[in-house]
Amino acid sequence: MNFQNIPPVENSKSLLELAFSRARIKGRQKTLKGNWLQIIRKKECLKLDIIKDTLVPRLEKILLDFPNESDLSSFYLKLIKLTLDYPTWKKSLGAMKWAQNKTRFFQKEYVSKIIKEKDRAVISQLSKQFYGRLSSVLKQIDDNLAYLEYSRKIMRTYPDVKEMFTVCLYGLPNVGKTTLLNKLTGTRAEVNSYAFTTKSINAGYFKINGKKVQVLDVPGTLARKDKMNNIEFQAELVLKELADQIIYVYDLSEFSGYSVKKQEQLLQNLGKKRNIIIYLSKQDILSAETLKDFKHKHYSIEEIKERIGTLLEGK
Repeated sequence: MNFQNIPPVENSKSLLELAFSRARIKGRQKTLKGNWLQIIRKKECLKLDIIKDTLVPRLEKILLDFPNESDLSSFYLKLIKLTLDYPTWKKSLGAMKWAQNKTRFFQKEYVSKIIKEKDRAVISQLSKQFYGRLSSVLKQIDDNLAYLEYSRKIMRTYPDVKEMFTVCLYGLPNVGKTTLLNKLTGTRAEVNSYAFTTKSINAGYFKINGKKVQVLDVPGTLARKDKMNNIEFQAELVLKELADQIIYVYDLSEFSGYSVKKQEQLLQNLGKKRNIIIYLSKQDILSAETLKDFKHKHYSIEEIKERIGTLLEGK
């Protein structure tokens, strides 16, 4: 699921300005025929039609631009509930349908009144009433439109993940996860020498024994549940919901800015029941003694792929 293509959500002012502008332009046309009363009626009804035909499709499009829950996997549903105020999101989507229905109702009501009216001043007054009531409807959903725009920006950070065998690269910031992703899959994700380089979840793929493997490079988490940001929450959910194999990336050089003790603590937090293998990054700058003293079994890239191939055979 790719959330990058959800377009920006307009506010009520923009929607109303567009609809009223189109109505004014249409109202200036001089091709309408009939006596003065018929022309006035037709002109005002046409303006109301244009407003309805502008607003209803746009409100419907906002509704359709966001994913339908029935099309979402368990992972994405949990991600939405984790990163958004789910009841507010649902209410905001519902408000689009409510506003559509109100727009249709008022257009039908006031067109019916206008075509029966014989007084020019009353016809003008009815049109103004329609504009006022419709403006009130759109202003009532302004907070909903704003929340949907906020939701869109959050959803743009969601990873585009597939339902397949998934390897999750895990560890503290700047320990070398993205470099490992590039080596495993041949991708070219950004690598820099400062923490929190990964601002979203990078994905890469490789094949082994004819089967495709998805590798997710998640932002390094500090394992601070009470202070996690949006991307860190995503990382935790990927780990819990998608990871068939976790590769814990260890930086013994401590060039990442995190001590071995801190990295060990995060490793222990993963728990013993998870399928975890360890990869040592930056080995080219480590001394033979440092490597020898490392207490955990660790794997080379070739050994990692071999182990993944074995796991795939059991699937």
